[in-house]
Amino acid sequence: MKKIFLLLVVGSSLLFSSCEGDQGPPGEPGINILGQVFEVTVNFTAGNNFERLVTIPSNVEVFESDVILAYWLEDVVPDGSGGTIDVWSPLPQTIYIDGEGSFQYTFNHSFVDVLLFLQGDIDLTTLGTGFTIDQVFRIAVVPSEFADANLTMDQLISSGEFEFVGN
Repeated sequence: MKKIFLLLVVGSSLLFSSCEGDQGPPGEPGINILGQVFEVTVNFTAGNNFERLVTIPSNVEVFESDVILAYWLEDVVPDGSGGTIDVWSPLPQTIYIDGEGSFQYTFNHSFVDVLLFLQGDIDLTTLGTGFTIDQVFRIAVVPSEFADANLTMDQLISSGEFEFVGN
């Protein structure tokens, strides 16, 4: 009896595991939205008032709702195999000069350009060229859209569409 039962179990598992049904209808095509990034090299001098207006390249599509992020190439370090690794710091980035004060690499933007500039509580003309000449910045455009739900937090919680986890 046990052998018959075992034979039935093995046979039915083989029978049902090899069954395949009709393929379902195809789904909607997915959306693959990636941010776009470009890099610029800037010289900050008294002649340009320690600022540089960077026009966003025409091949980078930017909408008014998109988010612009800027990063300063702070360092390039060896990777241990003969190559290098770039170290990026987000703006604004404050640099402290021993006993003198501080300054910042910072930026503002519209959806057509980015203004990179230095500001600080020290005389910017006293900064060495290591801080002002050939500074590399990476500018990232992150696709976004304006929220239009206009819900209060109470309405959002009572909608039941989200689960809030507390401590």
